[in-house]
Amino acid sequence: MKIGSLDSKASLAPLTNERRSGQADKTGASSASAEPSATVQLSSTASMIRAADSDGTFDAEKVQRMAQAIRDGKFEVNAEAIADKLIANTQEILRKYSS
Repeated sequence: MKIGSLDSKASLAPLTNERRSGQADKTGASSASAEPSATVQLSSTASMIRAADSDGTFDAEKVQRMAQAIRDGKFEVNAEAIADKLIANTQEILRKYSS
């Protein structure tokens, strides 16, 4: 399906390290002071799930081990285990919030 002419679309500048860090771009404008282009609101159900499932903590040592494994090229993704856990989590959420 064709949405519009390629000529009518604005060209996008590549994201450089300078722009990623929030420093000024070629126009002198800081990306950190840019106005938000969209507003996002969570539904009441999503807010409840987020509040119930998030205690604000994480395992910093595990993060460091994973980061080191990625740097060493030894990090392996077990897609089957991830899929199983996603299904289990979804079933748990559906049971918890469907009644």
